[in-house]
Amino acid sequence: MPKVKKAKTAKLKINPSTSLRVKPLMGYVLVQPGEAETTTSSGIILPESAQEKPAQGMVVACGEDMVLEGGKVIKCPVKVGDKVVYKKWGGDEIKIDGVEYKLVKFDDLMAILE
Repeated sequence: MPKVKKAKTAKLKINPSTSLRVKPLMGYVLVQPGEAETTTSSGIILPESAQEKPAQGMVVACGEDMVLEGGKVIKCPVKVGDKVVYKKWGGDEIKIDGVEYKLVKFDDLMAILE
């Protein structure tokens, strides 16, 4: 069986005295979505109901490389700190201490922003 590297974890502050360690499982990354646009390019203020959720954000934790049944290994395509674009309806939203994150599969990542 191929050697699999250890997952990177992120410390997320819950309150000043404690921290939560989040470790995505194999084949997933934890992304903190960017802020939704509140105004248009021409300066029109958008109400919350008209704001689109962003499909980009920053990677805060990476899961282990994915090992398929045939022994083929799919390496994590990103690293912690990368700004990424993911599929609009990809990933699952989770909330930790009032902060929203997305657990996104490697397959749902589309690009790394530089």
